[in-house]
Amino acid sequence: MTGKIDKALIWDYLILVFRVWLAFNLLKYGWSKLTNGQFGVTEATMNQPLKEIDLMRVSWYLAAHEPFKSFIGVSQILTAGLLIYNRTAIIGAFVSIPIWLNILMWDMTFMGLYTSFTIRIPFYLLLTLLIIWHYKNKVLIALEVLPKGTPKFKFPIWAYLLLIPSGFILELIGAIPIAIKYYIEQIYK
Repeated sequence: MTGKIDKALIWDYLILVFRVWLAFNLLKYGWSKLTNGQFGVTEATMNQPLKEIDLMRVSWYLAAHEPFKSFIGVSQILTAGLLIYNRTAIIGAFVSIPIWLNILMWDMTFMGLYTSFTIRIPFYLLLTLLIIWHYKNKVLIALEVLPKGTPKFKFPIWAYLLLIPSGFILELIGAIPIAIKYYIEQIYK
């Protein structure tokens, strides 16, 4: 050993630290949502008039409803898992960006602009972007391949003109379960 520090090795190790730290935080908050450790309000808050409750507590009351709370918790836990494994770390980094942005916007909206969360979450975003930057060669390869996944065919003009009526038909098909539910409710009223 020459005593010389390998900068690439240190950078790799730092990226691993970033990934594990971000995954730990996602796992912690996701698990907290699933075990009722996050969101919701106290009985005392519930007994107050709405106009006396601060916006943060109102938001936590709303966020505690299912399936929203579980969806967020499971999403955070799955993203944590993606960040941990080497093969899925890049996907985990990209998936975590909307999660971090959502938390940031939620906190800025309901807690205020300058809280510990609105300072911490941009830091997590920075760590996430550093992970993506570290793997930029792999990311660039993926970005080059993705556009090649577009349709192989050139469509005639009439096919584009049919997009709007086709979309309308799809919307009607999607409404069939709603109509069935409505008619069943009317029959059993």
